[in-house]
Amino acid sequence: MAEVFEAAGSQGPSGAAAGSQEPPGAAETPGPPQPPASRKASWAPSRIRRRGPGVLLVLLGCLPALVAVLTLVLCARGAERPEAVRLDRPGPARAPAHRAARPRIVPRSVWLGTAQRTQPPPRYDDKVVAVFLHHTDSPSAYDCADAPRIIQHLYAGQTGDRRWDDIGYNFLVDRCGTIYEGRAGGVDRPVTGAHTLGFNHRTAGIAALGTFTAGVPVPRAMTDAIAALTAWKLGLADVDPRASVRLVSSSSHSRYRTGATATLPAVAGHNAGFMTSCPGAALAARLPEIREQAARLQGRTAHPSGSMHPSRTAVPSGTAVPGGAAAHGRTAPPPPTGTP
Repeated sequence: MAEVFEAAGSQGPSGAAAGSQEPPGAAETPGPPQPPASRKASWAPSRIRRRGPGVLLVLLGCLPALVAVLTLVLCARGAERPEAVRLDRPGPARAPAHRAARPRIVPRSVWLGTAQRTQPPPRYDDKVVAVFLHHTDSPSAYDCADAPRIIQHLYAGQTGDRRWDDIGYNFLVDRCGTIYEGRAGGVDRPVTGAHTLGFNHRTAGIAALGTFTAGVPVPRAMTDAIAALTAWKLGLADVDPRASVRLVSSSSHSRYRTGATATLPAVAGHNAGFMTSCPGAALAARLPEIREQAARLQGRTAHPSGSMHPSRTAVPSGTAVPGGAAAHGRTAPPPPTGTP
């Protein structure tokens, strides 16, 4: 029976269990032999207790793998049942922009020649939302071939005597309907002009070569060209030529004090923003016709709500208007930069 215990490795050289507190002679004292079943019963639970935590750790270690397998199964089942694609309903269609064809515009180099002066770079606004119509208060019975020379003369007066940095008008139109580029910076860009004191920003100035006071005939070719130019220029910002727009005054020498918001026609005469008789009674009378023609060229039919077509805007109460600034048909000189 001693061999069985040694096989278990639980005794030292003297036959006593390692770490036992029995006296040396106790092992030689004969005693009743214990049945092997009792020894085995006392040893078996010890082994189970030692293995219990290990089994639990193994199960816990397998848990992430089980989760991953379960996830793959769910994904595979989901792939077998594709979801119906939800189609969002389209929103309201945006109205197309009303654009007009660009008319032929003669570049400024044709009339400028060698008269070019040193000038600062052009300035720009974000867009053009209104057009101011002028007349140049110069003789009307000219040969159209002389138009470049007349424009160069206007340029010399504005950059010389008035010390402007460039000609003030963005465009000029002769009696034969030829359109000329005026102020430098690009005809298709929102160049800040010097044509209407207080309202040079976000506007374009179009000057009709000649004087068109009451009773003076206005050539049809001229008004047709002005309408085509207006339709194209305002169409770049999708502005209806028959509408009214809000502009902020930059000078109290205009009809509105500095900082005041004015509601003006998108196609207005110079006298709508400044105390002057420009563009002349005869040309001002053609403004409603020019607006309607420009709108048709943009492809518009319905008339805009809240539009206004006054040929002259009343002076708001409290607006300072200098007495000497109402020279017939002429623009009051802006500061030396040419851009008030």
